[in-house]
Amino acid sequence: MAKDSCLTRIVAGAAVGGALGGAVGAVYGTYEAIRFKVPGLMKIRYIGQTTMGSAAIFGLFLGAGSLIHCGK
Repeated sequence: MAKDSCLTRIVAGAAVGGALGGAVGAVYGTYEAIRFKVPGLMKIRYIGQTTMGSAAIFGLFLGAGSLIHCGK
C-alpha cells in the first residue's frame, strides 16, 4: 500500500474527527449534565453517550470529506 493512499487518508480523517468529536462531546456533555441537573451516576452515562455520539458523527463526516478529496 502506498504511503499516501486514499484509504490511509480516509482512516486518518476519521481518526482525527473521532478525537476532535470526542473532546467536544465530553465538554458539551459535561456542560449539559450540570445545566440540566442530571442526578448522580446518570451524569457519567450522559457524558459518555454525548462523547461517543459526537465522536461518531465528527469521525463520519471527516472520513467522508477525506473520501471526497481523494477523488481529486
